[in-house]
Amino acid sequence: MTTQATTERETDARPETTVEVRATGRVRTALGRPRFEFTFEGSTLRAFLDAFFAEYDVRDMLIAETEAEATAHGWAKLDGDPPGTWRKNPEGEQTRAYARVLVNGRFNENLDGFDTELSDGDRVEVVYPFMFCC
Repeated sequence: MTTQATTERETDARPETTVEVRATGRVRTALGRPRFEFTFEGSTLRAFLDAFFAEYDVRDMLIAETEAEATAHGWAKLDGDPPGTWRKNPEGEQTRAYARVLVNGRFNENLDGFDTELSDGDRVEVVYPFMFCC
């Protein structure tokens, strides 16, 4: 016999998704390991990031809060528009300069941003490389 409370819980339940996380650079150092499986409620990159950042304190390392944090400085000035197709996530959903979040080897900006759908077994890379300068 199914009760109303049971039915409501089942309706509210979000699917769980398990992905392979790969980390490089400073993120890898902060996590203490280069790869592992991570299970979270939901099926989008946004749900993954929310759960991942709740468990691992690396949000500030990866996500830019402002346009200035997402912009690399020191690039050569370009006259006109750059070649190719350029996509960006909206402010607040961008990665810091030099940091990236990839799904199966593709930048999330080239997919559906943080609304990219994830499936069991997908690979999510969190990348913030070491930067050395003279």
